[in-house]
Amino acid sequence: MNQSDIDLGQFLVEKELISRKDLESAIKTAQESGVPLESVILSAGFLHNEKQVLPLMADFLNVGHVDLKAMSIADDIRRKIPAKFVSHYKIIPFAVENGNLCVATTRPFDYQMMDEIGMVVDLNLKPSLAAEKDILEAIRRYYGVGAETIEQMMGTVQPKQQAAKLIDNIDESNAEVSISRFLNQILLEAYKDRATDIHIEPFEDELQIRYRVDGILHDAKVPPNIKHFQDAISSRIKILSNLNIAEKRTPQDGRFKVKVSNIDLDLRVSFLPTPYGESVVMRLLNTSNLYSLEDLGLGKKEMYILEEMIKKPHGIIFITGPTGSGKTTTLYSCLSRINTEDKKVITIEDPIEYQLKGITQIQVNPVIGLNFAAGLRSMLRHDPDIMMVGEVRDIETAEISIQVALTGHLIFSTLHTNDAAGGVARLVDMGVEPYLITSTIECFIAQRLVRTICPDCKAPKDVDAKIVKDFEVAAPEGQAIQIFEGKGCESCNQSGFSGRVAIYEFLVMNDKIRALIMQGATAGQIKEEAVKGGMKTLRMSGWEKVSEGVTTPEEVIRVTQDEALE
Repeated sequence: MNQSDIDLGQFLVEKELISRKDLESAIKTAQESGVPLESVILSAGFLHNEKQVLPLMADFLNVGHVDLKAMSIADDIRRKIPAKFVSHYKIIPFAVENGNLCVATTRPFDYQMMDEIGMVVDLNLKPSLAAEKDILEAIRRYYGVGAETIEQMMGTVQPKQQAAKLIDNIDESNAEVSISRFLNQILLEAYKDRATDIHIEPFEDELQIRYRVDGILHDAKVPPNIKHFQDAISSRIKILSNLNIAEKRTPQDGRFKVKVSNIDLDLRVSFLPTPYGESVVMRLLNTSNLYSLEDLGLGKKEMYILEEMIKKPHGIIFITGPTGSGKTTTLYSCLSRINTEDKKVITIEDPIEYQLKGITQIQVNPVIGLNFAAGLRSMLRHDPDIMMVGEVRDIETAEISIQVALTGHLIFSTLHTNDAAGGVARLVDMGVEPYLITSTIECFIAQRLVRTICPDCKAPKDVDAKIVKDFEVAAPEGQAIQIFEGKGCESCNQSGFSGRVAIYEFLVMNDKIRALIMQGATAGQIKEEAVKGGMKTLRMSGWEKVSEGVTTPEEVIRVTQDEALE
């Protein structure tokens, strides 16, 4: 530890920018690793307000400082230092001034690092201080995910595929340069961004990678050279998923597991042939993060109704909504609540998204004739108390489900309809007799997922009169309507949203609803009667989330447009 490090530490403590305890920890880390003290302080997260502290540190160290978020780096500047160097040294060029290449770093006095980089740069280097997280974000933005891996592979023969094996820990950074390492970087980046799906899409002149975050697709910045490794990436995913790497003409589905930061992720994989190669979608399922009923976002009334429904000894509970509306998550939450030692629970799914301990789960396999209807028949011979059918798609599955419910079993299932009342019309269209619907079904539950406002940039918003009109609401007497929005910040990637929550519509069967069904009433008539009886529509449920400051009116309107059309 040299005198300048001691002086810097004392300066930060005197200015109350860092605690004495944190400084001692940083000094110990610097001594053990040989990394300069200022780099340890900037990298370890000891500074809570880096925007204010960086200029003070830079002045003390007599170097410049730079805010990478507030600038745009030109391509010709970026190309002056190869991706493998910026990734290894965590350094990024941002300007050329008076024949000097300005670089952002947390180690402005690491002369060995500067000399090594200087060997590949034809300009003198001028270091400026920047926060490490800003440097890493800039590297990802300007060079792309896994750019250094692609760059190194471009200089070598395309690697042969290795034998299939489970990726032990994808955030280990010492993996050899290969397609495996690049895939690990893509998966790790998706996990950090809270992505639920990774889309790898081939086009004529590029390979596009997109992440679905909170239900919205976002481009993942990747190097253009990735197109050269399109087939190798697909083959690697197939090997991990135990699929046929030689088959590229027909769709294939599979799954594999990875571990990241001690979290087990189950990836569901689907391949689809296109004119420019195979399109791949990987769904990331966090097996250690199953939701409880309390986590679903239910209101008090809806929570009471659902808890009463799942206690019933027999009948059918249908959850409706389009693909991606969270139906499976709600089903799993219900099953987890009632999965006790004295209950036998069996499910038949396509596909099995989460492995639930204590529950017997069956995967649909049409190739061998194991569809929902066939599985249901076999499940009855195992003496179940509760069954879950992934989806009722046809009259055969619907009739068997109803017969099973009539014999004293509780069944959970899903339907693809826009609202709860539409579930009745869907079953009638399939050919189910109205008297069977009224005899067995206890409840139709429609749901959607809305994005929640980021808590770090949440702020009040002026109320738009048109928005209030769309929701047909009025403020409580003597109170103004208060709504919020996310302004966009670093933690939410400037989107203003972070996470999602469900909104629900519960259509509970009662005598009036049953009478309407027997009379052949339309879905609109059934919904109108249910609202008169106290049912909250999806848009009403959404407005509750708006008034609680959980989401925005525009977000609720986006996911309930079909209700407005009605």
